[in-house]
Amino acid sequence: MTRRNRKEREAPGPFGFLVVDKPGGWTSHDVVDAARRWLGTRRVGHLGTLDPLATGVLPLAVRGTTKLVPFVTSHDKSYSGAIALGVETDTLDADGRALRRHEGVWPDEAAVRAALARFVGEIEQIPPMFSAVKKGGVPLHKLAREGQEVERAPKRVRIDRLELLKYDPPRVEIAVDCSGGTYVRVLASEVGRVLGCGAHLADLRRTRSGPFRMEQAATPDQLEREAAAGTLSRRLIPALGVLGLPALRLSDAEVREVRAGIEIEASGPPQAPGTRMAAHDASGEVVAILELRPGRRLKALRVVEWFAGAR
Repeated sequence: MTRRNRKEREAPGPFGFLVVDKPGGWTSHDVVDAARRWLGTRRVGHLGTLDPLATGVLPLAVRGTTKLVPFVTSHDKSYSGAIALGVETDTLDADGRALRRHEGVWPDEAAVRAALARFVGEIEQIPPMFSAVKKGGVPLHKLAREGQEVERAPKRVRIDRLELLKYDPPRVEIAVDCSGGTYVRVLASEVGRVLGCGAHLADLRRTRSGPFRMEQAATPDQLEREAAAGTLSRRLIPALGVLGLPALRLSDAEVREVRAGIEIEASGPPQAPGTRMAAHDASGEVVAILELRPGRRLKALRVVEWFAGAR
């Protein structure tokens, strides 16, 4: 059976975004596998990996919503966590093997605050060897486990906030607001380097991922119980409020045209060509992502076919 046939034969079911409070020790893929069981579908994907050590907000896209993941416009993240001063590890976090230990006195609170301030703004980070970034098609973490270290290109990220919450050496508690793609493990290690004592990330909790927040999250135990009770679909977040794009309501005739691949005429105030919109039907379900072309024509970049009556 082909992949297309498997999708076509899948029974109708609920769709939307689900926010999981990932437990420590679980991989992001573990959460996806669990959600597939809870929701009875293979069509589940996550929006942004969390390391096994980390906990907190892990958004999932369910069924047809997976097609809309590339159009979620906000990728900023927020974290709370702790840096452990005095020990450097090979993974840059508490799951790793200790490489070096600091024997001197701890830096004082003023020095820690000054070190954190140095990283606010746009900075460059080199992805860690223990990461999913690929080199020559091979994930770096596989090479690292074979004892290899390869050259990695630096990437530019943005730190909007790096605040000291509690100074209790060797533990330093922090809050971070940053762009997507930021490695907080690397940040912790670099802070230790600046302080001269070395450091690693002791623990990490993601409190926000783009438009998804901790208040929307539920633990796997909660979701397991709700799945058994048949109430899990109530947690699914509709796509329209998540995408961050201007909303455009289509008439029934326009919905049919868009689904048939026909460009439709734009209405309303003039907008610049290239503007993208989340086009929805009368029920508020997103039908397509449309892009404005010259001549005020709207072309579908992605069309989503929902199962009738799935909610």
